[in-house]
Order: sequence, then C-alpha cells, then structure tokens
Amino acid sequence: MKKVFGFLFALVVVMSMALVPAVSAQDKDIVDTAAAAGSFNTLVAAVKAAGLVETLKGPGPFTVFAPTDEAFAKLPKGTLDDLLKPENKAKLAGILTYHVVPGKVMAADVVKLKKAKTVQGSEVKITVKDGKVMVDKANVVKTDVMASNGVIHVIDAVMMPPAKK
Repeated sequence: MKKVFGFLFALVVVMSMALVPAVSAQDKDIVDTAAAAGSFNTLVAAVKAAGLVETLKGPGPFTVFAPTDEAFAKLPKGTLDDLLKPENKAKLAGILTYHVVPGKVMAADVVKLKKAKTVQGSEVKITVKDGKVMVDKANVVKTDVMASNGVIHVIDAVMMPPAKK
C-alpha cells in the first residue's frame, strides 16, 4: 500500500511540475536578460534614457551586440553623462540602435558575414581573425546569450555609428 501511495504522490508531483513552466533565460526578453546578467547596468540605463525599452521588449527578433559596463567605462570622461542628458536622447538612440541588427543572428552565422545592417541604418563591419570575432573595433567576448525575442553577443567596446553624410 505504501508503494502505491508513494507512486501516486510522485506522479502528482511530476504532473504538477509539468504544469508550471520552467523559467529560463529564454523566457526573458532582451532587456530583462541584460538586466538580470548584472554586467549590463549601464546599457540598460542607456536603453531606458533613449526610450528604447518597449522596442527591445517587442517581438523582434533582435541581435544585440551588447557592451558591458566595462566597455562603457572606456568611453572618454564625460561622454556617457553627456549622452544620458534628455537633450541628447536622439543621439543616444542612434548609438544604441547601431548595436542592434534585425533578426536572430547566431554566432555560427555572424562569423560568415563581412557586414551587417543595423537598426540605426548603417552597417557594422565584421571580421574574423585567428578565431576571434570583431564587430567594428569591438571584440565579441561571449556569444549566443539567448532571450525570448532574440540573441545577445557581448562586446568589449561601445561602437559609434559613422557620421551621417
């Protein structure tokens, strides 16, 4: 009798677990995934200041080349503070959207590309040398961080779009 109750209890536990969806990184969108990582606080603050949160929480899919907090710290002194001012919202949005490529481009596909058109409108240059990938002058340091609406590739520098002609 104990075996039957034990089996039924185990069956109920297993069935109830199947009804509760597991929470994974893929259940979070690009913004929530970046925020949860803990190394993109500056990027998340910039996305908020630029008014891009709703866009990057949208259906996508997006490929984001995400600069770390350390990457933002490499910017010349005062640059970030200046960009975060309300009067520079459009400029900040332009810089951030230069880090976003429409579609879900996995690392295995990135290495096959020479360039990619960004949401900002300009193209980023992609180079592969000695097994290392660079996007413009930024090194890709981690790839394929999955989100529900795309993928994040971590980079070690903030990329600046070319000046408009």
